[in-house]
Amino acid sequence: MGAALLSAGAALAPAGTAAASTATENRHRVDYVALGDSYASAPVVPTQVDATCLRSSRNYPSLVAQSRSASLTDVSCAGATTEDMTAAQSDGVAPQLDALDRGTDLVTLTIGGNDIGFSTVLGTCAQLTSGDPAGTPCQSHFTATGTDRITDAVAQTGPKVAQVLRGIHKRAPHARVVVVGYPDLFPDDGVGCTSKTVPLAMGDFAWLRDKEKELNAMLAREARHGGAKYVNTYTPTVGHDLCKPTGERWIETFAPETPAAPVHPNAVGESAMATAVEGVLARHH
Repeated sequence: MGAALLSAGAALAPAGTAAASTATENRHRVDYVALGDSYASAPVVPTQVDATCLRSSRNYPSLVAQSRSASLTDVSCAGATTEDMTAAQSDGVAPQLDALDRGTDLVTLTIGGNDIGFSTVLGTCAQLTSGDPAGTPCQSHFTATGTDRITDAVAQTGPKVAQVLRGIHKRAPHARVVVVGYPDLFPDDGVGCTSKTVPLAMGDFAWLRDKEKELNAMLAREARHGGAKYVNTYTPTVGHDLCKPTGERWIETFAPETPAAPVHPNAVGESAMATAVEGVLARHH
């Protein structure tokens, strides 16, 4: 019935209408550039389409582009820092901001985690766990000097993110710019799950949660001051952190059971991030 109605409708359409509407669509197709690190590129999530940057065809930029019928240029790359926005990354990867021009309509940016060395921090935490599995060995290590080195690193990264946003606006003056925060990695209630696959001390979970919240708060602040919208991917992913069982877990453990990099979103996590981006884009035309 539906097909018949569509055929009838097509027959009634004046000649040339379809061609005209296609031309209009092409003219107004959103030119979308995705920038960022591994939380945007989605290493190991099927299917990988770029071996150097570990980029997935199911990462949140691809899903957002698909739902908006946008033309996507995805230059997100695992390991990227704010520096790699304007300088070549290793393996000959071009500066990410080179993908922008005056015709760019939409830009998403996920950056900052590598600037504060979050992967290295987690590696250090894992090494320290066996010495005090019930305590806070990681927090003690990073606050031993009397200041919190991760809080300091977040503060130092703020101006770098601000500089990236200025660079985006300069190269793509007409684009909507969206800063995408990091999803909920650790239990939001601070109750840990020390195990072989999550080798973190019980007392360190709440501190690590707070460091991530500080990073996201900084990104939200820089977005607000830098002419961009902020996407909160943390709140919609609460309850799906790396301590949850397979099936409920959108962030994988240190030894992933679902295709993803350690302590990174799996395909469902990337989809949740895409939904959060969509929500902000829909609210702010």
